[in-house]
Amino acid sequence: MATATNSLKLIKISSDSNLATRTAGIDEVGRGCLFGPVVAAAVVLSPQACQQLEALGVTDSKRLSAARRESLVIPIQTLAADYALGLGTVHDIERLNILHASLLAMHRAVRRLAIDPDLCLIDGNQPIASLEIPQRTVVQGDRIHTEIAAASILAKVWRDRLIARLDRRYPGYHLARNKGYGSAAHRQALQTLGPTPQHRRSFKGCSG
Repeated sequence: MATATNSLKLIKISSDSNLATRTAGIDEVGRGCLFGPVVAAAVVLSPQACQQLEALGVTDSKRLSAARRESLVIPIQTLAADYALGLGTVHDIERLNILHASLLAMHRAVRRLAIDPDLCLIDGNQPIASLEIPQRTVVQGDRIHTEIAAASILAKVWRDRLIARLDRRYPGYHLARNKGYGSAAHRQALQTLGPTPQHRRSFKGCSG
């Protein structure tokens, strides 16, 4: 997973130190997958940037096509005061369970930010433990707050790209198509080929 770790070093730093409000949206993707890490993103946006991204159609990543998500990555990165990604690895998932690995990925994303947001909006109903920045959980936050929607898009696009690369390393599981989720073809491949080191063996149907 060296490629994935190195890719996470790309962080945009704000050129404007006078933003009145810096709110970070935090979201994760990949919790329900059988394969690969859970990936979280933290995106810091000003109110003005939120307005611009809303006008461009930024919303919950699950409501957008893959092509539309891809087209929104550069605008999000350009308008964000800061953004960062964090992983909960398969080892983390097996060691902690998927919920706590997801929260760990979120915590890592926030810690990688180069600036301190005034508030973190966390998608879901679970707060991030030991986070020293004020935070608020928001159920279905990716449909309510542009900051969280932007984070969902960056996390989803980055993870999908990662899984597409891993598909070449672990052929036969149709990963580029299913993105690590438990499709019928993926489950059949697990029965035939057995699990890879990137499969979550504690998940049902994934132990081989």
